[in-house]
Order: sequence, then structure tokens, then C-alpha cells
Amino acid sequence: MSSSAFALDLALAGLFATRAVIVVDGGTPQTLAIGASTREGVKLLAVQGEVATVEVNGRRQALRLGEHAVSVDSVAAPVRVMIEGDSQGHFVAQGSVNGASMRFLVDTGATAVSMGAADARRAGIDFRQGRQAYSQTANGVAPIWIVRLNSVRLGGIELAGVDAAIHEGDMPVVLLGMSFLNRMQMSREGNRLILERRY
Repeated sequence: MSSSAFALDLALAGLFATRAVIVVDGGTPQTLAIGASTREGVKLLAVQGEVATVEVNGRRQALRLGEHAVSVDSVAAPVRVMIEGDSQGHFVAQGSVNGASMRFLVDTGATAVSMGAADARRAGIDFRQGRQAYSQTANGVAPIWIVRLNSVRLGGIELAGVDAAIHEGDMPVVLLGMSFLNRMQMSREGNRLILERRY
């Protein structure tokens, strides 16, 4: 897990009695009332004279009118998960779906997270309430149900609202497909796959 932080360039562009105009990373000025936050999570705590006090990731910072506060620590960098490849170059890891333990196989060829009926039931998914579709498999066309998972966790990364395809039969692993992987930055270091959450 990375413990580094990324930085925000903050500027105070205007002040009123109970409001401040803050520019984050040279973007569009945002007018905040005391207690409100910018889209990036910068919270206005107080306004006094030519100074606005803001909070970024639990730290207070005084901004003076017309001056820049460069490299204010923002939220922690996205969590990284490293998966060691097996002897066949497959990336398999333990995780969970809706809190139920699952064995994942990273599969960039799968459109969505794909799992068998037994695993879906263990995760409390009433998949037959989902949208029925059909999938081309090695054994021909098979029915699947498209559902949305409440939670998919891999290491320190947890995503909500992940699309999944539930197969009528059982599967040896859960395929961690692109409905999860699209929200990751993926890179390789030797025999390791590194996933870093983007959003």
C-alpha cells in the first residue's frame, strides 16, 4: 500500500463576510460558505480579515488573499494491490463479494465480474431478479443474469455498484472482469500485476 499523498495548489481569489472564493489547481473559482467543501474536498473552516482557514485531509491551512499555497497535502494516494502471477501467468487473489470470501482470477477479457450460481448465493445475491441475457461459452450459448454487486473487495480496494454476470452453473473462480478493472490503473512489475484505484 502506498502511503504517499498528492498535492493541491490552492489560491484564495476572494473574501466575503462568511464566504471565500477558492481556486484549486488553477481550475474554476469555487465560492464556499463556512463549513462547505470544494469538489476536491477542501473545506472552508473560517474567514477572518484577509485570511481563510481551510482543512485538507484533516490538516488546517491558512490562505491569504492573493497568495498561493502550493503543495498542500490532499487525500492519501489511491490504494495499490499487488498480485503475484502463478506459473501459468494467471493472477489469482482472495477477495470478497458483498462480504463473502471469493477467489478471484483477473480476466481483462471478461466484460463484467463473472461468477457461478453457488458463489452468488453465498454472497446473498438473488440473481434471478436481475436482467437475463445470454453468453457464448465453450459449450454453446448459456443463460446469464446481469446484476449489480453492492461490494467487491480486493485487498484494500473496495468498489460499490459493480456490474456482474451470474452463470447458471458453478465456476471454479470468480472472474474479475472489466466492470471492476476499468476503475483501476493496471501496470506490471516483473511477475506482479499492480492495481491502483482511479475512482
